[in-house]
Amino acid sequence: MKFNHVVLAASAVLAVSGAHAMDAAAAKALASKSACLACHAADKKLVGPSYKDVAAKHKGQADAVAKVAARIKSGGSGMYGPVPMPPQPNLKDDELKLLAEWVLAGAPDK
Repeated sequence: MKFNHVVLAASAVLAVSGAHAMDAAAAKALASKSACLACHAADKKLVGPSYKDVAAKHKGQADAVAKVAARIKSGGSGMYGPVPMPPQPNLKDDELKLLAEWVLAGAPDK
């Protein structure tokens, strides 16, 4: 009986973690479509900071996804220098969250 509970609990954990898995390919395609990649790269500064620098800046912050998503939506300047990042007000909340999670993961390809 205990073994069944362990298997059931392990299955639930895997199902929940899989449900929140980020789709890196979809995030990269959205970043490309939204012109994010014109100014940002995964590992080097272009016009704006690298995604790895953004991830490092927000490491350990519980509200990092919400902060980055809000910054993507509103744009702005000053956090990484004087060059303004244009806002992305037409992105839906789930798209903003996907981009933020991808950026905070260092913009993985997979």
